[in-house]
Amino acid sequence: MPEETLFESESIQSRAEVAAYLRTVADSLDANESITFRAGEQSITVDPPASVEFEVKVEREGPSGKPGELGVEFELEWDEDGSDEGPLEIE
Repeated sequence: MPEETLFESESIQSRAEVAAYLRTVADSLDANESITFRAGEQSITVDPPASVEFEVKVEREGPSGKPGELGVEFELEWDEDGSDEGPLEIE
């Protein structure tokens, strides 16, 4: 399935600033509120449903066996049309 990037922001921030940003997102999720992402003149508002697919990934970029760049990604996904494929079943 092709991807379309609707919003992207990248900046150097302190650990405390990142924690505050993630806390704001978490508070919005906990309160069942929409979330608005802003950077410069870009902005987008999303309204996650009650249940979402949540992925956490830790990865290393660079040559195998040598120091590289570590990254942690948090991803929430849901169907825009509200459909839910349900649990995976094997028959």
